[in-house]
Formats: sequence, C-alpha cells, structure tokens
Amino acid sequence: MSRIDVDDTIKKVEQGELPGWIADHLRAYNESGGREGHLWDSSAAGGKGLLPCLLLHCVGRRSGRAMVHPLIYGRDGDAYVIVGSKGGAETQPGWYFNLLAQPNVTIQVGTEEFQICARVIEGEERKRVWDQMVEIFPPYTDYQAKTQREIPIFMLERT
Repeated sequence: MSRIDVDDTIKKVEQGELPGWIADHLRAYNESGGREGHLWDSSAAGGKGLLPCLLLHCVGRRSGRAMVHPLIYGRDGDAYVIVGSKGGAETQPGWYFNLLAQPNVTIQVGTEEFQICARVIEGEERKRVWDQMVEIFPPYTDYQAKTQREIPIFMLERT
C-alpha cells in the first residue's frame, strides 16, 4: 500500500466518502467474517506495522442509518479502547457523537461480535490509556499536536 494522505482522508470522510483504503479494509473484514482485516498494516499511515482493528457498529444519531467503522484498538484489562483522532482534524469523528447519543452498541473483534457500553475517559485514566495508545500507534501524538481539541478516548466494556 502506498503512503496514506491523512489530510485527504479527513477531507473525503467529511464529504461523506469512504476512502478506498478504508473501504478495502472494511470489505476484507466483512467478507471474511473477521478472519482477515483484524490485523491492519499501519505502516502506510506512519504506524509500526500490523495493528489490531475492531469494527464499531453504531447508528447515526440523526440519520438512523446503521454504520460500521474499522478502528485501531488497545486493551485495558477486559475492556477495549478506541481513540477519536480523526487524523488530528478540528472536528470530532461522526461516530463520537453517535456513541455519546447511544453508548450501547456492538463491536466485532476478529470473528467475535458482542455488545459493549462505551464511555469517554478523562483525567488520570485518560492520561494512562493515552500513553498506551500512543505506544500502539505513535502518529496519535502528531494528530493531537495538529488540533486544538483534546482527542477523546473511549473505553468499551462488555455488557
């Protein structure tokens, strides 16, 4: 895969388009039932190589449409952790608002699908988990430097 242009990706997502590399990743994950796509090669985005990704299934708070988002994740005990970086854009990713409106959603991790409850983490918990997520995907540091907003982190706990 060639180098990913993060700013171009943000622009396409904000225009309602799914960039080809995200569509390809999502298609592989879906068509294989999670046997492929769980590990994503992040090197084109400045990452260290293969990283675990989950599929976040949510419903648009305004549109009511079912949506699926492939996202890098980390673990904190039994919980899963996702970062609302949107490549350092000044606006939150759409799924951020959907999770605030309806925190009880489904995720797929590899071949397993289950219900979770999402919550934004803050304070010392956020700092600790942020450091863990930067270790997994170092570009998060650059994304935070690009934006005035504090990039949110969600803890996803099984229900």
